[in-house]
Amino acid sequence: MAIARLQVPSARPAPQGQTLSDEIELYQRTYSTLLRSSGETRLRVLEPSHRAIRSSLHPLADSDELDLGAFLYAIRRLPAGIVRARRIVMGQEPEVFARAGVGPLEDWEPVEAPARRRRWYDGGGDTLAVLLASASDVDDLVPTLVALQIEWNKINQRVRTAEWPAGQEPDPEDLAATLGGAVDDWMRLRGTWGEAFAPQLREIGSRRMSLRVRMLGGTQVGYARITRRWWAPVRGRLTAQGLEDKPIYFVSSNTHSLSNLVTGLARSREEQLVSYVEGLPEADGLRTELEALRDGRSEGSWDNFLYFTAREVIDAGGAELRAWRRTAEAEAGVEHLSNHTAMRVPAQIIPLARLDAAHLDPRLGPVDPARLATSDAVIVNVDYPLGLAAYNILREIAIDTSALRAVYVLGKAATLNADVGDVMISSVVHDEHSGTTYWLDNAFGVEDIEPDLRFGTGLDNQRAVTVKSTFLQNRSYLDFYYREAFTVVEMEAGPYCDAVYEIADAERYPVNEAVNFSKLPIDFGVIHYASDTPYTQARTLGARGLSYFGMDSTYAASLAILRRVLRLEGALA
Repeated sequence: MAIARLQVPSARPAPQGQTLSDEIELYQRTYSTLLRSSGETRLRVLEPSHRAIRSSLHPLADSDELDLGAFLYAIRRLPAGIVRARRIVMGQEPEVFARAGVGPLEDWEPVEAPARRRRWYDGGGDTLAVLLASASDVDDLVPTLVALQIEWNKINQRVRTAEWPAGQEPDPEDLAATLGGAVDDWMRLRGTWGEAFAPQLREIGSRRMSLRVRMLGGTQVGYARITRRWWAPVRGRLTAQGLEDKPIYFVSSNTHSLSNLVTGLARSREEQLVSYVEGLPEADGLRTELEALRDGRSEGSWDNFLYFTAREVIDAGGAELRAWRRTAEAEAGVEHLSNHTAMRVPAQIIPLARLDAAHLDPRLGPVDPARLATSDAVIVNVDYPLGLAAYNILREIAIDTSALRAVYVLGKAATLNADVGDVMISSVVHDEHSGTTYWLDNAFGVEDIEPDLRFGTGLDNQRAVTVKSTFLQNRSYLDFYYREAFTVVEMEAGPYCDAVYEIADAERYPVNEAVNFSKLPIDFGVIHYASDTPYTQARTLGARGLSYFGMDSTYAASLAILRRVLRLEGALA
């Protein structure tokens, strides 16, 4: 038997005399049962439950004081049309919306949220439609909408009480003095809304928000069907290239780091990129870093600097440059695949034999071109999915192919003991979805990360807990797990472990047990980089991005993953 279940008194950590959080479980059960209704539910009925959980992401929910951090977090994960929306309709497939008289979605405008990949549609009226990829989307979306409504109505009350604004242009300092909240938070909100800042604030001041939500479908079969439709074009491209039965290295990370490491495109345009930075204002941080790298004053990596600059240049260059990048990457051996299902998870196919050893990032070490050219393996890299979508994706791939050789997970996480930008490698993962604790023989150790980690710290032998939502956790929840030595809080590793269990065992993944992942039939590794410190609310990606310096941890982890793939394929000299 490849894996063993451990005999322990309680596989799921729980505080003495009570469940981990009665309020959180009650909140989740409340909206789950309400959404079973075929009609609409007013979101305000969930506000008492939301306030009661005392979410670490929304600590002032039950206070009259503004919580602009939570408001900004919610705004960045919702499309711009949310400010005029009265109704949110959730479902799995466009056909279900059409049958319910919503849409047709193909005639509505596809809209984006700045910080969450999800398919939204705006019909131009007071209704927004959103496609759900897994049950985790519900756990993520509903508390986000409730948080938005609570803080919207607080701002509305203060605007009406202060009789502001009376035709004046809103200024962050005036807003902080008149309405409350921190100046920095108002500045970040203005940066998010841009020219729409003043009109949006007037909209908030003109009415109270009272959203209605409706769920169409939401079945497990529906989520499985979405996943199969997502995988079909990826499978089709593998078949077209004769790779359908070849060894697969599955990587869950992002769509830029592996591509940059294997194509060499940034280094090929080094002069152009440096020229771009030299043309930036002297006070620009990127130009300052360039000068520090030239003078030997910076600890940063020149390659990471080029990768970051290339992304800025290409993003600023519009559709033409983005099209060039896709074409050039495909010629270098990286094929990008998008999809139009609810599962908005881009994928990449990287056949190792198509890579040019001369173009690989030099930090990988010497690579044998002949061994690389004879490899029949392919990397399938997906832009890390949210929550339970991770389980659905890996399970679908494992069902479709018997040639899965490895699973490597690189994702962001909150950290309870480290700092933003640090890298954490866990030997234990507790999954809140299944209640099961997995003990890993992680393929990676701190020695795989440290050589390429310049700004952050590498920490191995950590313990991770996979939570159901960023909002569905509070201070007592975090304190309990911290006392049990769980220091990494994230959303994907547990579902991936559930899928790996089913790859290795004859049974479905267990519930409320402890499992020792020993002698797995595949290579398995999990790496997280710290993007949030929930004990300090301001230190989150909702408040600031990782920026250039944050790439350090991403690329250190990506190099470790790619280096291991090459080593297993015998291509490292």
